[in-house]
Amino acid sequence: MRRRASGLLLHITSLPSPYGIGSLGPEAYRFADFLAESRQGIWQVLPLNPTDPVACNSPYGSNSALAGNPLMISLSALVDEGLLGSEDLEPVPDFPTGRVDFPAVIEYKGRILDRAYERFNERGDRGEFDAFSGINSHWLEDYALFAALKDEAGGAVWNEWGDDLRDRTDRALDEAHARLGGAKDKHKFFQFLFYKQWHALKRYCNDRGIEIFGDVPIYVSYDSVDVWTTPGIFKLKGDKSPEFISGVPPDYFSKTGQLWGSPVYRWDALREQDFAWWIRRMHHNFSLFNLMRIDHFRGFAAYWEVPANHKTAAHGKWVKVPGMEFFDALMTKVPADGIAAEDLGHIDEDVLAIMDKFGFPGMKVLQFGFNGNLDENSYAPRNHPENAVVYTGTHDNNTTRGWFENEARKAEKHELNVCVHQDVTADTVSRVLIDLAMRSPARTAVIPVQDVLGLPAEYRMNIPGTEEGNWEWRLEPGALNGEIAANLRRLAEESGRAG
Repeated sequence: MRRRASGLLLHITSLPSPYGIGSLGPEAYRFADFLAESRQGIWQVLPLNPTDPVACNSPYGSNSALAGNPLMISLSALVDEGLLGSEDLEPVPDFPTGRVDFPAVIEYKGRILDRAYERFNERGDRGEFDAFSGINSHWLEDYALFAALKDEAGGAVWNEWGDDLRDRTDRALDEAHARLGGAKDKHKFFQFLFYKQWHALKRYCNDRGIEIFGDVPIYVSYDSVDVWTTPGIFKLKGDKSPEFISGVPPDYFSKTGQLWGSPVYRWDALREQDFAWWIRRMHHNFSLFNLMRIDHFRGFAAYWEVPANHKTAAHGKWVKVPGMEFFDALMTKVPADGIAAEDLGHIDEDVLAIMDKFGFPGMKVLQFGFNGNLDENSYAPRNHPENAVVYTGTHDNNTTRGWFENEARKAEKHELNVCVHQDVTADTVSRVLIDLAMRSPARTAVIPVQDVLGLPAEYRMNIPGTEEGNWEWRLEPGALNGEIAANLRRLAEESGRAG
């Protein structure tokens, strides 16, 4: 992030598609073309990992830190490859165009992808697939077995599979591999399809001067292959249930804090292993993304630890982390240029010291920029440093119009008016904050597509601390047009950000 640039935030699942959920298919390439036409050099996405209905389909709650989400596989591309016929896609359910109906999508796409696997086996050409499986065997074998065992157990959590499988005894694993060979192969095949399509899209974007800005959650879900295979790096009880879970203390988003429920790391064990698990994870993600935001970056200095039996995060405690040592180790193993830190919330000197040493830019969210003493408010436009990523809002914020209509106080609206020398309204606020972001001293500016379209609160992506209705928003077909592209192009050119 050494050059001045701008881009848009749009998750893959939010793309238009006739099949109920955004995918790595034609609409992804059309969006890349829109970015190029708009002279935007960055496409930011949320985590690409598989989502879990039990975790409300959040991209931040996955059963694998390394696997890709099969729901993002493009069915159109499979038709083009001959793995499906167009008749195989019928009948297509009457999916809503503006949101993801996850239960309906999971049922439909699961059935169609199973059909593609059957066709793949009938064709018998396994060369490319076998090569992928061999290169990725260090994570793919465990993931495929985990996914097959979950299917066999009807979705039960891994610590309910019986003591032998929970504890991964040699005999239980050998029997599972023998029993579930075909089921494992199918899950490997889905990963092969995902990664083949993802890398093709990434090449297309990079060839057009667009960098992919990815997102890496700091934690993994308890019900994941990562905890099952490496329980020693997590704080678990003797029966391998969580002893402590993750969250954040009370803050702007929640009066009782946020209880995320993921197991927390044993950083002493990670240090003894030279942080190998984390370094493998970061190396993998740098193969997927050009730039990378690490979510909840403050967890590399200290994390909020909550006893697993607590109902809220209010009574946890801060636990120190050897984050400086970790990033020293990472930089010797992985070319980790392009990391940005999600540094929202409670940030202390230990967090800032890590960011300063390694030059990681933090985030400046304009919706936070017009309250309190503006001379001391780091989110206020006048206080942005060059080494930062400025947003109008993030996936956890309201849309900018929704913020202005429902959350911004009278004093904030007044300060915004003073800042831009005009009377801002609900109809103009999105354009005003986009203009402020583009003209910010911060080298990188990222705008959620909802703000580009000036959408109200009901179109936001996520409401932290709630479970229903999140992660579902989708872009309506044709919503991004030439006029919008021309306006973004003008802003990029005038602000010195044109890609």
